[in-house]
Formats: sequence, structure tokens, C-alpha cells
Amino acid sequence: MKNILIPTDFSDSAENAITFALDLFKCDRTNFYLMHAYADEFYAMSHNSEGIDFKKKKKKFHEASEKKLGEIISKIIKEKHNPRHRFESISVFESLVDGVNDFVNLKNIDLVLMGTKGQTADKNITFGSHTVQVFKYVKCPVLAIPSDYTFSQPKKILFPSDYMVPYKRRELKLLDTLAGRFKSEVHSLYISDFEDLSHRQTDNQLFLKGSLPKAKLSFIRMEVKNRGIAIMDYAHEHKMDMLVMVNSRHSFLEDMLYRSTVDQIALNPVIPFLVLQNLPR
Repeated sequence: MKNILIPTDFSDSAENAITFALDLFKCDRTNFYLMHAYADEFYAMSHNSEGIDFKKKKKKFHEASEKKLGEIISKIIKEKHNPRHRFESISVFESLVDGVNDFVNLKNIDLVLMGTKGQTADKNITFGSHTVQVFKYVKCPVLAIPSDYTFSQPKKILFPSDYMVPYKRRELKLLDTLAGRFKSEVHSLYISDFEDLSHRQTDNQLFLKGSLPKAKLSFIRMEVKNRGIAIMDYAHEHKMDMLVMVNSRHSFLEDMLYRSTVDQIALNPVIPFLVLQNLPR
């Protein structure tokens, strides 16, 4: 039984992510938890409210949130009924990151799945601010779905790595499960001018190979250039269906996430983007 958490702000992007999740796990016995964390949204609309008025507005906001979540679940059950799927709604008065992290720990969530942008989506950016915050701080794998992406089986998965990260087997198991389910190729892309690996890199590469027995795994090296451009060029040229990266201390992905904008380093995937967390859980 898989436990999947889907945060929603009721935007078109969030709705598309829900549809993708139902298709991705249509053959799996899955608990889907739909969460609306509304503290930031509430404070933005009620910054002048105090006392009893504040409590009344908060209660009203909570009821409206629960109603919308209930309507989404009712629609799913009516239009996309799947006996393998179970749904639960969660409406919490917290920030998105805090709400997601708390629930990840409470229910031992396997994957957080969400849209790349929310209600205030800017067409000029790749990831919305909430998505970036979840990438950075939630200690659980996160799969972000582009707003206009239509589900297709992830037959070709791109997994860039410098082989410096001591991978965690739990997170790699998710990648191996996906690869096994869809009989996927996993292209492990190493961006370097040098062919030889250090002992540490060799050990991590062997661990990666041993942890992905169900994947059709291949190792590819590209010469150094802007890593974001290199990854996107490879994904485009080889028609990849999903991008997977590991968020760890001093990694390329961490460097990207702590810049003022993700787009500064040209990583703007138009395919689903799975972030594995090499952080304490």
C-alpha cells in the first residue's frame, strides 16, 4: 500500500497533478491524501482581523476548504473510480511546508506529488515559490508535474549524478519501483571532462546499480558545460519522460534551490521532475 500526499490550492495546476497521480498509480493499492494548507492564504486575506472576528473567519475558511476538498474527492470517485484507491482530505491551518512535513512524518508518506505552479503562476518562471519551498525543506521525495503536462508512461528517465552522494536505499527504491512498473530506461548522466572516477564515485555508482535492479540502467558521460543546459539538452535530444535528481548537501540541486530563482541556471524541465531527498528523515 502506497501513501501519496497531494497538496492542492485548487488551481488548474493542482488539478492536473491529481489527474497525473491517479494515472501513475492506477495499478497500485494507494492511499491518496489531498491536503489544503491555508494559513498563508488566510492571513493574506484577513490581515486586519482580530479577536472573535478572526476566529469566525478562520472557522469559515476551514469549512470552505473542507468543502472544496470533499467536492474534489467526490468528483474523482464519480468519474475515475478505482477500487484500488482510497482518498482522505486534510485541511490544516499551517504553512504548506509545515503542513506537508508534519503529515509526511505522521503517515510515513512515500511521495509528495504536486503541480509546479499554483494560483499565482507566473508564465516566466518554471517553479512556483511553494514548490521550491517543498523541494528545499520537505524530507520526502517530491514529484512536480508541469501545469500543461499530459500523463504518459515514464519509459525513459534521466538521472543526472556526480556519484559523490551516498544514496539512500529507501528513496532509490521509489525510482526502482517506477522503472520496474513501466520497464523504464534510466539514464545516469555524469557531466565531466574526465572519464576516470574516484574510489568514492565508483562505490556510489556500484551502489546505484545494485539499488536499481528493475531498471534498464545505463551510464552516460557528457563534457562539462552549464549543467542546467546540459541536462535539458540531453532530456530534449533523447526524449526523456521524467527527470530525477537528488537534493543533498553541497549538491547541484541544492545550489539551484538556494538561488534567488531556479531559472538562473537554465533548469526548466517540461517533464515531471522527481526530487529525491538525501536528508535525515
